[in-house]
Amino acid sequence: MNKKTGLRKEAEQRRQALVQPGHAASLAAQAATLAAMLAHEPGAVVAGYWPMRSEADPRALMAVLAAKGHPLAMPSIVKLGTALVFRHWKAGDPLASGVFGTSEPVLTAERVTPSVLLVPLLAFDAAGYRLGYGGGYYDRTLAALRRTAHVTAVGIAYAGQEIPSVPHDAHDQRLDAVLSENGLRTFPQPSP
Repeated sequence: MNKKTGLRKEAEQRRQALVQPGHAASLAAQAATLAAMLAHEPGAVVAGYWPMRSEADPRALMAVLAAKGHPLAMPSIVKLGTALVFRHWKAGDPLASGVFGTSEPVLTAERVTPSVLLVPLLAFDAAGYRLGYGGGYYDRTLAALRRTAHVTAVGIAYAGQEIPSVPHDAHDQRLDAVLSENGLRTFPQPSP
């Protein structure tokens, strides 16, 4: 068993213990900070996600960003082991059942390329590395998007999900920031 496997189980248990009824409202209250960060990109497409299990819920935050003029999208897994595809979504649009129990836009929804990704996670560290579920979907997706454009990756989390260090490999993509109930925390990125 590699380091990440045991850490994932521990991180999921920790996240479950952090779930708070008012957390989504706390994240929405932080939307002004995130919107200020995106001010240089008016109308930037923001890709969120439909939460599952004990993931921090970004839907109220997404509603605030949509009200500020940011079109929304959500990810779809088209093929196992490949980058995610993003489809336009707004509150009230139908959702389909996806792989791994996810909820995603229907196949007829327009495909879009986001400038900002709100990313679920199990844990994160002070360097901006995240621990996901192990499928590598967000790492592949961020790598592909970052090859052609500037993309901002914002982890959505409970502050208590921070751990001292997330084991990482060369293919692991760093987050630009994490938004929690404590606000927006940015991570300096290395020069290319």
